[in-house]
Amino acid sequence: MAKGVWIVAEQRDGAFRKISFELASTARKLADQLGEEVGAVLCGSGIEGIAAELGKYGVDKVFVADNAALEPYTTDAHAAAVAKIVKDNDPSILLMAASAQGKDLSSRLVGKLATGLATDCTDVKIDGGKLVAIRPLYAGKCFGEVVVSSFPQMASLRPNVFPMVETAKAGEVVKVDVALDPAALKTKVLEVQKDASGKVDLTEANIIVSGGRGMKGPEGYGILEELAAVLGATVGASRAAVDAGWRPQSDQVGQTGKVVSPNLYIACGISGAIQHLAGMSSSKFIVAINKDAEAPIFTKADYGVVDDLFKVVPELTAAVKKLMA
Repeated sequence: MAKGVWIVAEQRDGAFRKISFELASTARKLADQLGEEVGAVLCGSGIEGIAAELGKYGVDKVFVADNAALEPYTTDAHAAAVAKIVKDNDPSILLMAASAQGKDLSSRLVGKLATGLATDCTDVKIDGGKLVAIRPLYAGKCFGEVVVSSFPQMASLRPNVFPMVETAKAGEVVKVDVALDPAALKTKVLEVQKDASGKVDLTEANIIVSGGRGMKGPEGYGILEELAAVLGATVGASRAAVDAGWRPQSDQVGQTGKVVSPNLYIACGISGAIQHLAGMSSSKFIVAINKDAEAPIFTKADYGVVDDLFKVVPELTAAVKKLMA
């Protein structure tokens, strides 16, 4: 009988992604309600040393697949490794990240495990012994409750939405030989090109300062970069700004860009099309700066400033600098 609440942890270059601790904390909460253990699958090469760190966030056992073929990430290698470990241990619930890697891996795993998946969830709960996953539908206009009737019940969780809670458990490391067949691995990473800017990825940023069509051009983003530097924030952009060539696609927030959930989202010169709102409406606090008092962004904003952003943003930057000092 399927038993246990499991997660697939994400690491990059030998360090855990923040979402791994959010997954572990959420799994612990669910497992406590069910009276079951929390397990984690960790894949990579030379990563056994970091595995026990998951115990700090409530994981009882960490199943480690340490293999040179698992670094860097490829879909077929990781899917084969995770599927084997999950099939051998039969957990009732499997939680993953709704990150770029998690979305790619979960879609392949669902087929290998012949089960169902609730994607990009913003909440999960136990009802009648089953996992109920809550996810936004129709670009965030409503929320649906999804129950997967087969096992493992799979769900991917939106990064930065679920809290990290330290609950010390054993974090026992179990080494697993996944015996990957090189002939079955159809993809190979030839080169990795990393972002040299050193800025925090939008999906993991605690503060985001975003600009839209109201920035008037690429040079307008200078004042946002200055505010972001003072706040320790990451700069984002609307699709209109990206389509105009003012910012790279990696900066795009929205339904066709990155879905973000920072503690603070500052929208400058962004009208708030439904596709943009779908990508940032789960932010903890939203501040909107726009000359148009009727802009849809104000319906989602916790705080709104109806004024010229080129006047407001520099004053905001000066005020923050004064506070920081």
